[in-house]
Amino acid sequence: MPEEPCQCPDCQRFYREHDRLIRERPTLRQQQELNWAALQSFRTLSGRVLEDLQKQYGSRTDENSSLVNGPGELDDQSDALQQAIAELENINAHLFSIEALMERIFDVRVPDVVEKKFKEIAGELAPDPLNADRLRLNRLLHQTPDLPDRN
Repeated sequence: MPEEPCQCPDCQRFYREHDRLIRERPTLRQQQELNWAALQSFRTLSGRVLEDLQKQYGSRTDENSSLVNGPGELDDQSDALQQAIAELENINAHLFSIEALMERIFDVRVPDVVEKKFKEIAGELAPDPLNADRLRLNRLLHQTPDLPDRN
């Protein structure tokens, strides 16, 4: 008996986006370009936010900080900001690693017959609510303890 797809709003939003991306970009080349653009936009935005935070809060420790509303909040705010900056640095390092891997994927070229097969399969995948990849993601989203709670 097939497993039913999750009906939570996050999964439903994923299913719609998943299908849309397959329908709108049904070839290997289009998927390569889409993923490259998404990676680059993520790197650009994340890098810029990190840079601005480092400039604004990187070495700020005085009591007159605009983040502080009371004497005990300086340490808490400073610790939270330093932790966020460290996490963004980790994200950016991971994004650079992903970029190196994506460069290899982006270099792959396939004959027209293979691109045609991509389009054929894309037409079959997009409307399928019981697609194995969807069901795997559903399990990951709802059963992985290290993912943040979405409530």
